Amino acid sequence: MKHLVIGCARSMEKQKHYIAMLITQAIFAGMALFSKAAISQGMNPYIFVTYRQAFAVVALAPLAAFFERKTAVALTYYILLKILMMSLLSTVSLNLYYYSIHYTTATFAAATTNLIPAITFFMAVLLRVEALSIKKSYGMAKFLGSSIGVIGALVFALVKGPHLNFMNLSKENTRGNHSSNYSWKEEWLKGSLVMILANITWSLWLILQVRIVKQYPAKLRLATLYCLFSWIQSSVWSMAMERNISAWKLKWDINLFSVVYCGVIVTGLTYWIQLWSVEKKGPVFIAMFTPLSLIITAIISAFLWKETLYVGSLCGGILLIGGLYLVLWGKNREAEREANDQIVEIKGGTTVI
Repeated sequence: MKHLVIGCARSMEKQKHYIAMLITQAIFAGMALFSKAAISQGMNPYIFVTYRQAFAVVALAPLAAFFERKTAVALTYYILLKILMMSLLSTVSLNLYYYSIHYTTATFAAATTNLIPAITFFMAVLLRVEALSIKKSYGMAKFLGSSIGVIGALVFALVKGPHLNFMNLSKENTRGNHSSNYSWKEEWLKGSLVMILANITWSLWLILQVRIVKQYPAKLRLATLYCLFSWIQSSVWSMAMERNISAWKLKWDINLFSVVYCGVIVTGLTYWIQLWSVEKKGPVFIAMFTPLSLIITAIISAFLWKETLYVGSLCGGILLIGGLYLVLWGKNREAEREANDQIVEIKGGTTVI
């Protein structure tokens, strides 16, 4: 028995990075599911973002104070202004995301997250942050993967086809008359476009924050400042959009659980796990597990909330995941090529000396 326990412990130790990523993706799936449940029950999406960011500050501030207490980084007014503007971009993205999830589904929200690497690549090329090397295999892989990902998102959003039955659960969620069908399609299209716009905004945030991280490398403190400024911005926007005081009241229900979950667990816990994983395994390792949240979300939505899945959704999801892995393969090959080139340069320099 003792040997069995020791063997299990050693096996867990070897697989800890994979277990951490599985937990992270399950948490992300929960974010889409719980936030959809709260907003579907009538919680204002702008108020949701405000409370989420408030709880995120509460979660991140102690982590930043503890882990970066010995990190001395100067916070100038210029950097602070940059952080303020960047937090505005993240605030816009979050508000668009939660607004759109009201008109779409948790599965669609999880699916379009896989589109972010493709959008980021296209925007980086347009902004000349990244070069488009189509003549090289990794450049072609990134271009094709990004294109396939965009097509997959459009197929997921616009193409339906026959619905898929999971133990005949989706039959209860079928639409009624023609007018309600038309209204639902209109809302779905609006929500899909807004969701894609949210991902575009988030991709722009990812590209622009690279310079700020170099200027202010205290990542936990930086994340805390982002959330703090975003909370202030969201509060102003929410109070302007929703002046009914009763809408701000939180009770012991799914609304409170969702904002605490998204603020503390998603922003706090997963941020720390991903930082640890990036340090140990690199960013590509983390990105490889992103489709897991889509699979978990789709299964839970179908069984618990009778969400209807269509053949078009399945095909779009496959294209999204395929495009994502093609982009990741290209980025991995590019990183290997750059590392090899640096080694050659170092050896060449040593030879000359």
